[in-house]
Amino acid sequence: MDGQEYVTWARVLTLISGLGWAAWLDHKYRRVPNQFWITWAGPAIFLWTLDIFLQGGEWYVLASASAVVAYASMSVIGRASLKDATRGSRLDQIVLLWYTLSLIGVGYGAYLHAQVDLLALMTGSAAPAETLWWTTIATALPILLFDMGWRVRLIHGGADAKALMWVTLVIPSWNAVPILYSSSMDSATVALPPALALMIWGGFVFLALPFIMIIRNLIAGNTTPLRLIWHAEMMPLARVADEHVWLLSELMEMPSGETVVHHRTRAPSRTPSAEELAQQLSKLAEHGAERVWVTRKYPLLVFLWPATALILLIGGPMAFLMPLLGI
Repeated sequence: MDGQEYVTWARVLTLISGLGWAAWLDHKYRRVPNQFWITWAGPAIFLWTLDIFLQGGEWYVLASASAVVAYASMSVIGRASLKDATRGSRLDQIVLLWYTLSLIGVGYGAYLHAQVDLLALMTGSAAPAETLWWTTIATALPILLFDMGWRVRLIHGGADAKALMWVTLVIPSWNAVPILYSSSMDSATVALPPALALMIWGGFVFLALPFIMIIRNLIAGNTTPLRLIWHAEMMPLARVADEHVWLLSELMEMPSGETVVHHRTRAPSRTPSAEELAQQLSKLAEHGAERVWVTRKYPLLVFLWPATALILLIGGPMAFLMPLLGI
């Protein structure tokens, strides 16, 4: 293998191990600390820098990549303040210098390559220097989308948005992915950025969840009520408070005055506080309930990690699905 191939497979290892660890943390604790992303940004940035060197990238390409990293870092370490920098904050001064040098690189790259033939760029026939700079600066687009999606609550979990930004740094373009069955990607004129493709594949993985839940509930004999078996499961009452679940079972007073255990189909619109949940569980226990219906709170990262297999096997979803649809 040449140096480029070593970098490619190192990226695959970084992607699988880093995202897998993050998914485990999110599943176990529903939190991935910022320090995790700071630590794992190290190998992502190192491999990207090495890749640019191996492709003969000039200083302004590295500075442009640095600008992308600087923007992504704001979701983890925050923004540097000019006010704090003028008051003597060494950290803010260093970060502002980082921003400035990165923007100089972006500006110089734009000066050199702004007049590019878009068709040549898309078909891969543009000059290598132009292609490298535009490919580098284009990684800012998915990071911008994930950042905005998080801030307007289209992506609810901060860990999910940061994970997708980190994936963008690990695999900034499809050239960084060793696709096993690449025929659909080879014939595609336009493909979604890898991180955005991973998010879509994660959605497809999520669609398999109802079938898994139905099989699990049928095997366990949990079939009443039938309307719950595709997305919920039964759990001992004593475990509910310690699990990341929404409680679906509740007490309901019937017109006859009798109190029965009712199982709602949908999760509550508002997550109850620990005190409210404890009160609900206490009432159910007093009524004699031992097992209740719950639906788990699945974080997006749990679905993104297995979706990496689809990225490595066949590439992006649009390039794979569009020929099947005759498009």
